[in-house]
Amino acid sequence: MAGFGWFTSWMGTGVGVDLGTANTLIYLKNYGVVLREPSVIAIDSNTNLPLAVGEEARAMIGRTPQGVRASRPLKDGVIAELNDATFMLNEFIKRVHQQQSMRNPEIVIAVPSGITSVEKIAVKQVAENAKASRIYMPEEPMCAAIGAELPVTEPTGSMIVDIGGGTTEVAVLSLSGIVVNESIRIAGDELTDAIRNYLRKVHSLDVGEKTAEELKFRLGSAWKTETNDKYNVKGLNLINGLPRTVTVSRGEVREAMSEPLRAIVGAVKRTLEKTPPELAADIYNRGIVLVGGGALLQGLDELIQSETEVPVFPASDPLSAVALGTGKLLSEPTYGRVLELCHFHK
Repeated sequence: MAGFGWFTSWMGTGVGVDLGTANTLIYLKNYGVVLREPSVIAIDSNTNLPLAVGEEARAMIGRTPQGVRASRPLKDGVIAELNDATFMLNEFIKRVHQQQSMRNPEIVIAVPSGITSVEKIAVKQVAENAKASRIYMPEEPMCAAIGAELPVTEPTGSMIVDIGGGTTEVAVLSLSGIVVNESIRIAGDELTDAIRNYLRKVHSLDVGEKTAEELKFRLGSAWKTETNDKYNVKGLNLINGLPRTVTVSRGEVREAMSEPLRAIVGAVKRTLEKTPPELAADIYNRGIVLVGGGALLQGLDELIQSETEVPVFPASDPLSAVALGTGKLLSEPTYGRVLELCHFHK
């Protein structure tokens, strides 16, 4: 296919990037997903140089001494700190190739469907600073659907719900394009924040982000469960400022997350309402596929299915779907039209 000779450049390997609010995944053509790290960087405030990235930097959140700051360069799915994001991506790509110099890679980097032109330019700058010779920025729902092996190039409707750290992307796809979509900046981070706010309001307990995340993973659910497990949570008593332990139940965590979960379900319902009838019929027959970290939330498929009366199920590898999709765009000519449409001309 014309225009695909560049696939053989840079040692025959293109780079696919899922630059997420919570985690960054890198896909190398012919190798698969080769890096999966938290989207966190620790910076020396005096020199403004990176000290650590990924898991090592994440361990520093809330524990840094003076002169060091641990930063999440992305917020709500887009780049909030350009320099930090550039340092982080450069370091991740160096790790992948175990060398200090870049060799002008072609980069496919997934972006939220609701991204603004200014935010898109920031992503482009990060890719250019990684010395990319050619940049493609497909929308995350398309990458997620391709990674989940939905038939996006066929004349049939496929529906994907991608719940990441900063954004929830809902889209209906057909014939290599997005027909209807909605992007809301409510996702995993808002679920974590809702738990922290609940603990402050109901238990007068202040906990850190990592503690709230752990509680979400241990007891989080979107649908009523047979058991009401409990977990001891340690934090600071807001009344006297002293350490305190509170026992929290699964039902409480579900109640804490109810508002952001309603917003996510609302986005799914609005997208279905805007879907053309023929494609809607396909979706009712084939179902809705969940990807992203939110797809792992217990009972979320049951909640959405109850509200929409459409079958809902998680992808086989929901955490890797977007990265796998960027990889398929790099390596499979079937998706050539999708790729060329998202080329960012320099």
